[in-house]
Amino acid sequence: MRNTCLLGLALSLTLALPAATQTKPLTVVELFTSQGCSSCPPANANLARLADRPDILALSFGVTYWDQLGWKDTFASKAYTDRQWAYAKGLHHKQVWTPQVVVNGRTDVIGTKAGEIESAARKAPIALGPQLSVSGGVLTVSAAKPAKADVWLVRYDPAIVQVPVKRGENTGKTLPHRNVVREMTRLGAYTGKALTYRLPAGADPRLKTAILIQAGPGGPILAAAKT
Repeated sequence: MRNTCLLGLALSLTLALPAATQTKPLTVVELFTSQGCSSCPPANANLARLADRPDILALSFGVTYWDQLGWKDTFASKAYTDRQWAYAKGLHHKQVWTPQVVVNGRTDVIGTKAGEIESAARKAPIALGPQLSVSGGVLTVSAAKPAKADVWLVRYDPAIVQVPVKRGENTGKTLPHRNVVREMTRLGAYTGKALTYRLPAGADPRLKTAILIQAGPGGPILAAAKT
């Protein structure tokens, strides 16, 4: 994870992203999962179903603490494990678990329970925050009520990726994954003033881009957009 602020840099990068302006708040559904967890495949399937909905940004984060039990998750990152622990602190939990779903950074449910995910999305909406627009590789964040937050660039794989698991609790199974987060970069801070960022070119053109405005580590999502 890089912490490079790109504001005001005269970069000669160009990025062919479709224009996107988020006029209605997205519901951000984050799944913390592991290929070594036998309870996780149904949660992966729940997230995959949500991925097609235009009103939802569904993101799958592979965590590392199952790796010691026989199978190293091919998508896991310590940064994503740290993100889950930040949510544990923000939501006043003493532990983390899989599969866990965090909705809009405000509440969490067990990832296998599709009905509870839907209920959480209704009960924990994103408050009206800044407007986000991405066009020609440039992100514009509008002014809004003063807030201390971070601007995050997320790149994720929209394809269904099949992963054969050879050890651990899911030995012999091939697990489908969708919207797997492959990169998460902090662009800088947001304090309520309008900002513009030129987004760095992605290394993999197959990945999609999302933006999160989040009130600190483990805090609520104030705004989100996907392209």
